[in-house]
Amino acid sequence: MRKGLTIAVSGKGGVGKTNFSALLVRSLARRGSVLALDADPDSNLPQALGINIQGTIGDIREDILNAPARSEVAQHKAEHLKMALHELVEETPDFDLAVMGRPEGPGCYCAVNYVLRQVIDSRAESYDFTVIDCEPGLEHLSRRTTRDVDILVVVTDPTKNGILTAKRVQDLARELFVDFGQVQVVANKITPQTRPLVEKMAQEEGLEVVGYIPYDPLVAEYDALGKPVWGLPPQSPFSQGVEKIAETILAPART
Repeated sequence: MRKGLTIAVSGKGGVGKTNFSALLVRSLARRGSVLALDADPDSNLPQALGINIQGTIGDIREDILNAPARSEVAQHKAEHLKMALHELVEETPDFDLAVMGRPEGPGCYCAVNYVLRQVIDSRAESYDFTVIDCEPGLEHLSRRTTRDVDILVVVTDPTKNGILTAKRVQDLARELFVDFGQVQVVANKITPQTRPLVEKMAQEEGLEVVGYIPYDPLVAEYDALGKPVWGLPPQSPFSQGVEKIAETILAPART
């Protein structure tokens, strides 16, 4: 396995992409060093991982944009970002976590975002894996904020809307020429009754589903109680489903 493999997780809201991202981090942490990036403005990944954060990268960006033009911060954006990002990364024995936080607001963020991507990319190179929990839908693709990703995992649930969103994400990635090595579709919350329906819908839309995660009532219980899914038992259906998919999506990258 080469170093610096980047996996982005996308899908429409409510399909379970953040829970999937959290347990993908858990699975990959047994294989090497992991940087988890929460790129969803709702910032639910820390809760799913059982981590309390002190600040977000969005806060840093606002500080830079609001800094006086002649200030040290404004004149040395890259250096300030590197130092601030280092302080904001939550380090644990199993993985490191950085949270993007607030979305872009009014005004020009282009220069700051360009520098920010460079800083994140340079830091990610020191990890075996980077897992990005993207915001729901297609915004991260239409703004081209997800770039140079080796594997894009699109999570769907057993609904027509979920399948159609997965199809649109795949098509938009190709249309925008986003640099993805692979696009993998994963079906979540699957029962014996819904699996044939999902298979049929995916076939009709020209999607190949690489893995099916069973519906797990324990996940719903954890969510209701505010418990991190990181603590799910390894033998739970959701845990086992994510583990199998991790093996599947990583297999082609083992070179």
